[in-house]
Amino acid sequence: MKNRAFIRLLSAGAMAFISVVAISQPPRGPLAISPRVLPDKKVTFNYIAPYAKDVKLSGQFLTAPVPMKKDASGMWTVTVGPVRPDMYPYNFVVDGTTVMDPANEDFFPNERFKGSLLDVPGFTPVAHAIRDVPHGAVNYEYYPSIEGTTGTVVVYTPPGYDKNATTKYPVYYLISGTTDTEETFFKVGRTNFIMDNLIADGKAKPMIIVMPYGNMEARIAEQKGGAKPADPVRDSPDAITRMRRFEQDLTKQVIPFIDKNYRTIANRENRAIGGFSRGGGQTLRTAFWNFDTFAWICAYSANIPTNEMETTYSSIFSNPESTNKQLKLLWVGVGTEDFLYNDVATFLIKLKEKKINYKSMITGGGHTWMNVKTYLAESAQLLFK
Repeated sequence: MKNRAFIRLLSAGAMAFISVVAISQPPRGPLAISPRVLPDKKVTFNYIAPYAKDVKLSGQFLTAPVPMKKDASGMWTVTVGPVRPDMYPYNFVVDGTTVMDPANEDFFPNERFKGSLLDVPGFTPVAHAIRDVPHGAVNYEYYPSIEGTTGTVVVYTPPGYDKNATTKYPVYYLISGTTDTEETFFKVGRTNFIMDNLIADGKAKPMIIVMPYGNMEARIAEQKGGAKPADPVRDSPDAITRMRRFEQDLTKQVIPFIDKNYRTIANRENRAIGGFSRGGGQTLRTAFWNFDTFAWICAYSANIPTNEMETTYSSIFSNPESTNKQLKLLWVGVGTEDFLYNDVATFLIKLKEKKINYKSMITGGGHTWMNVKTYLAESAQLLFK
């Protein structure tokens, strides 16, 4: 009886405590679930801002920002689409200020903006879909970099890497664009899922993929307490100087670190380099400066101007037989709506005129990560074969 009384007293005390706690809590407001992809591929976005006067949705799946409507609870809502299956960055514009979607944990890693990510699945799996196939691993690594700083890379290892301690793999060094970080090819490009799917389908060779950070100056400034320098004018002397510093870091610091800590086939025939936008410019120049290091080159929305090719890299044009013999692959992709389309087209015309072998892929669309995923999925199938 005493025990039962004690339990009753404890229960009563607990209920009193719960009551006090419940009274002390503020009333719960509406819960935003955003984004919500509907079966017909339309997408609903919700954003709680009871005191905002104007909220718009902006995203690369829209031609222009779309006004949202507010209900009595302060929830702003809009449904758009159908949206073509893919992954897109988006954000809200709240009374003129750009903000991420606080209800969405997936974001675009970038130095200047932090857009949220919308992933619209396909009626059939798209290239970056998570499928029921063996999956590789993604590791974050730190390495000793230039000027006493610590560098960061993201490393993908293919399915089965940890099971067979004797197998060695070729390596693809994959570089993001201006203002992107070492995470962008992973979180936005979904490199790991694209490669998992290609390898499972027998379309690509198992390989290690290393994704470095491309902005040496920003990292040095951050770690030494300085102000981040502005980005240089594209193809300017300052831009080339910075690319040379990146090339030195990649060849002298990153590659030795990877070869030491991962099971790599450490020769040029089993080493590829590729990149998007500024990363594509870094790719082409780093490869042309180091024919003894890389035999496979992939440039996504990138080129080198004709005058620079004919001066700095004159040996590539002057001896096409030697160039073609050394290059296992020179692959270039660009979209017809890309602001770099004309420059890339001129680059391809010059390569053809000089009898340099290459493969190209011209798509619709612009300077976007939607196109980059397509280029990666296509070019990766040709590497190391």
